[in-house]
Amino acid sequence: MLALRLARGSRPLVQLRRLLVAAACAGTGFLLLYVLAAAVAQPAGSFPRLLWALIPLAVTVQLAVAVARTDPATRPREGLDAVGLGPLRLTLVAAISTAVSCTLGSALALAAFLHLRGELAGLPFDGAGSALLHADRPLPVAAALTLLALVPLTASAATALALRPRPAPAPQTALPWGIALTACGLAVEAYAGLGSAWMPAGWALTAVGLSFAGPGLAHGCGSLIQAVRPGAGRLLAGRILQEEAPRLGGPLGVLCAIGAGLLTTAALRDRGGVPVPLGPMAVPAAALVVLCAAATLVTAVVEARQARSAARATLRDLGTPGAVLRTAATLRAAVLVAVCVPLSWGVAQLTSLALTR
Repeated sequence: MLALRLARGSRPLVQLRRLLVAAACAGTGFLLLYVLAAAVAQPAGSFPRLLWALIPLAVTVQLAVAVARTDPATRPREGLDAVGLGPLRLTLVAAISTAVSCTLGSALALAAFLHLRGELAGLPFDGAGSALLHADRPLPVAAALTLLALVPLTASAATALALRPRPAPAPQTALPWGIALTACGLAVEAYAGLGSAWMPAGWALTAVGLSFAGPGLAHGCGSLIQAVRPGAGRLLAGRILQEEAPRLGGPLGVLCAIGAGLLTTAALRDRGGVPVPLGPMAVPAAALVVLCAAATLVTAVVEARQARSAARATLRDLGTPGAVLRTAATLRAAVLVAVCVPLSWGVAQLTSLALTR
């Protein structure tokens, strides 16, 4: 009840972010139901379709965790321990709020899926979606509900793990692991080959590796900005980027992995592109992945801005011009783009070579 009251009394921008999570969960739930219907109609090839559908699920969960981290209702405040809202209780509230948003999205996905199949109130769009969604075959109710429950359960569990009280690790500690996982992902892709069922597993390893390496890369970008006799603006930009590296690094790495995947698809266009066994849902699934990754990065930027609001107010009280703060922000963004674009291109080239060995 506490989580529902906090959710109801939040500001419009916070509610908008929760609705964004619900929309992403609706898209992912619809895709999972499509995979289930296709598996009932054509059992052959159901496992590769499920593997590819897990990629939108992963980025949706990442978005839900990022939104939960920026939720003011789950932020520790002084005096909340006295009323029983300590860090563990706030983590539970965040997990429940995430589950509510994701369940709403899953319910919308089920309603839209059944409506397009003509099982609620006739066939919309002159029955154009009935053949696509295999309306001639019965949908297993238990399997459908299990797949729809997968998104809220995974997102709430990931939120609880991400927000649990623990010391923050140094960004550089995960960099070697990220490089190793990226190399393992490329090796799996090279072993599997183009069109293999295990190709999405290799891409997932590469994406996880880049997300692990992202904080270290962002921290290194902050060091790069401060190199060679920095002035006040460069020193401020570098220190802020190093402080924000744990928040921005993971979403930035995932976005780099998605960019590398798009570049790989473009590079392999003469070979038919990367075969994704999702049929006509491949393009909506790709759009969902890109939008969720971009929204996660924007949400992480909002979280970082909220975290340094006190420091920004102190700098303004000390007479720091607003142009200096804007220049520092522009410099941080420019350096990140200058590093991440070549990184995505390099990973795409290595992926293309691995798939066409």
